[in-house]
Amino acid sequence: MAVDLLLGLQWGDEGKGKIVDVLTSNYDIIARFQGGPNAGHTLEFDGIKHVLHTIPSGIFHPNTINLVGNGVVIDPVIFKKELDNLSQFDLDLRKSLLISRKAHIILPTHRLLDAASETAKGKAKIGSTLKGIGPTYMDKTGRNGLRIGDLELNNWKEKYRQLADKHEAMISFYDVDIQYNLEELETEFFIAVERLKELQFIDSEEYIYQAQQSGKTILAEGAQGSLLDIDFGTYPFVTSSNTTAAGACTGLGVAPNKIQEVMGIFKAYTTRVGSGPFPTELFDENGEKMAKVGREFGATTGRPRRCGWLDLIALKYAVQVNGVTQLMMMKGDVLSGFEELKICTAYTYQGEKIQHFPYTIEDESLEPIYETLPGWKEDLTQINKEDDFPDNFKRYIEYIEDFIQVPIKIVSVGPDRKQTIIR
Repeated sequence: MAVDLLLGLQWGDEGKGKIVDVLTSNYDIIARFQGGPNAGHTLEFDGIKHVLHTIPSGIFHPNTINLVGNGVVIDPVIFKKELDNLSQFDLDLRKSLLISRKAHIILPTHRLLDAASETAKGKAKIGSTLKGIGPTYMDKTGRNGLRIGDLELNNWKEKYRQLADKHEAMISFYDVDIQYNLEELETEFFIAVERLKELQFIDSEEYIYQAQQSGKTILAEGAQGSLLDIDFGTYPFVTSSNTTAAGACTGLGVAPNKIQEVMGIFKAYTTRVGSGPFPTELFDENGEKMAKVGREFGATTGRPRRCGWLDLIALKYAVQVNGVTQLMMMKGDVLSGFEELKICTAYTYQGEKIQHFPYTIEDESLEPIYETLPGWKEDLTQINKEDDFPDNFKRYIEYIEDFIQVPIKIVSVGPDRKQTIIR
């Protein structure tokens, strides 16, 4: 059986958690393939809001296996808190939650390194969530990392001590004022590791292969968004992993020819958290309205998100890089009440009009070119079928489809899983 992918196409926060939750009943396995606990996936159903950071978004479905793949970096302390939050539900996590032995572990000193590095950058900081993600991936590529499978070895604490001591020496090199109590942090860490060891650790690439051979349906779940990809995002204001479709192959051990549907999620407008260029960002009442109505605050950090008009050049770029076969538009309801809506359809780049995503989109090099569409006043949150969409909302959807040349299969008109319209 083929593997389907679900990816964010903007700067993250597109609403992947909700869509995974909606689609989970169609799949036997939900597999997270990259990123760390800086990603927060929000699900809302039965009037309750749930935020997951590392655990795949299919966890609330009792008949679904949830796999944390080798491309993910895991903070045992945060993972334990997620497990504790799930304890109120009748879930057999020993059966339904699996972790790849090849996934790397975030140490307390990774978080301290993150803070020291960001502090040392001063005004040039990249807006890290300070979760230790970047330093952990650096150790991974530097061949120094501690992996989940190491926890099954008798000498894992020796490996831990060696790496943590190295990190402390690096922290002193930054020569910044970082206050911490490592003994206290380690106590919490070691308790969390013991909780983690109660779950099943597996050779995930073999598990995925055998699942395919036996006809199981698999959905690979990405974190963050394509414009944060370490290679294809707005570098250096990016995350430390490959958030694009290629990351699913390396993050799960899935062969490229086994990937079938590539589902791309985007908001009806654009948001960004942290630092970095954002051509369509709004600094007026329109941006404020999007943020307020859309409740645009980070699921993990609580940081306010920057808001702006939909950027179709950036969206088309993400579609091309990922090979997206179908689109899913989120938060269309947030745009209700705008007299008119602008959509970026080209850039002025170094004095020339272009319609592709260039090497840099910094303000001094680039200006967005907009088309204007009429808005709609109707409330979309109570609509449950496409025929009831306002005409101008239909035109908005059709305009995007015509420009991108990929169909929009799902339209979300609210945070609850029931507020999802399949076209």
